[in-house]
Amino acid sequence: MPPRSDPSCRKRPGLKIMKPLSVNSTRLLARLQELGSIGRDTNGRLTRLALSDADRQARDHLVAWIRAAGLEVAIDRIGNIFGIWGGNKYGSQQPVLLGSHIDTVMNAGIYDGCYGVLAGLEVIQTLREAGFVPERPIAVAAFTNEEGVRFAPDMMGSLVYAGGLELETALATRSTDGAVLGQELARIGYAGDHAVGFMRPHAYVELHIEQGPVLEHSGIPIGAVEDLQGISWQRIMIEGQANHAGTTPMALRRDAGYAAARIMTFVHDRAMASKLSGVATVGSVAFEPNAINVIPARATLTVDLRNPNETGLQEEENALAAFLSDLETSGDVKIHVEILARSRPVTFDARIIDLIEEATLKRGLTARRMTSGAGHDAQMIASMAPTAMIFVPSHKGISHNPAEFTSNEGLIAGANVLLDVTQHLADAS
Repeated sequence: MPPRSDPSCRKRPGLKIMKPLSVNSTRLLARLQELGSIGRDTNGRLTRLALSDADRQARDHLVAWIRAAGLEVAIDRIGNIFGIWGGNKYGSQQPVLLGSHIDTVMNAGIYDGCYGVLAGLEVIQTLREAGFVPERPIAVAAFTNEEGVRFAPDMMGSLVYAGGLELETALATRSTDGAVLGQELARIGYAGDHAVGFMRPHAYVELHIEQGPVLEHSGIPIGAVEDLQGISWQRIMIEGQANHAGTTPMALRRDAGYAAARIMTFVHDRAMASKLSGVATVGSVAFEPNAINVIPARATLTVDLRNPNETGLQEEENALAAFLSDLETSGDVKIHVEILARSRPVTFDARIIDLIEEATLKRGLTARRMTSGAGHDAQMIASMAPTAMIFVPSHKGISHNPAEFTSNEGLIAGANVLLDVTQHLADAS
């Protein structure tokens, strides 16, 4: 599949690189490995859920590295961590902001999120050591609870920072293990005193592994991300009636399990038949009483709908709602829907995308314009500042998995493109 556009045919914003530089690859790769060692269980599995003890340990490492790089550390009330170069100027000068997150899913890989944070720190440290004098501050951020595994919704830290969720609502959120988010922030020592949104970015650039197979399949080393899919998360609860599996005739059953299966088939078949680029997933299912010889009285499942077009996403949500309404009648069940999360598709800043392409070409590499199928902190920050993302290939498209892998060459290439883009943004008025 060819790139969406030929970069040589586009008008360029004039990337100015004052001094050819490269990141300290040894330092960056070593930090990735060290951070990836935090949160391992006795079987070697990496799980670093937001605001857990493992997250605290990782945060402590990151803060130490930020301070060692000579940056100011700032922590806001939702626990977002910032390392700021030129901090005395951020009141009047908006910074170039880099970053991502360092919390993980369960049994994770080491690159998702962490790569963007550590590469952002490395870019700033490289520029400082080279004697670069930016026209505006540069900062790196590690946003709280991007994954949303322990606390919902996901991308919470950046969502609160951008004003999309009230701070007090977020602080009162209960985790899957019953803990209160604000109390957990205080417990691990990361309930900061800076107001959320205290530092409005001039621009935000997030470097990330692709988490998909497109770049590796096409043999292209850099993705210039144009947009992010909108995401709709729903929890569907079905109430039927438990009864004997052997004595209840099929026509007289109120089978919540069967209704759940019909929903799963509906969302899969509709996504497969669609001419749009949306996707649909049922990621979790639970039956009660969950016994082999009992018709399920209750079924709970989650549906994840994604589409790069807002109208398309709404059409899929409406189609699912209509199907559930019909299913209540035909299946003689009661259905309740809870909206877990909803985010609109996001289009990134055209100027920064152009800069990413040009920086890639100046490094002798090829870039591909593309859509991100995953959610990222960038989609939240895009509501408050010009934003774009840089992708590097993920081996076999695997992510949220111990097999998650990007070559060292790919990691360094992405970091150097980020370095060049940052240098330009920090030097431009």
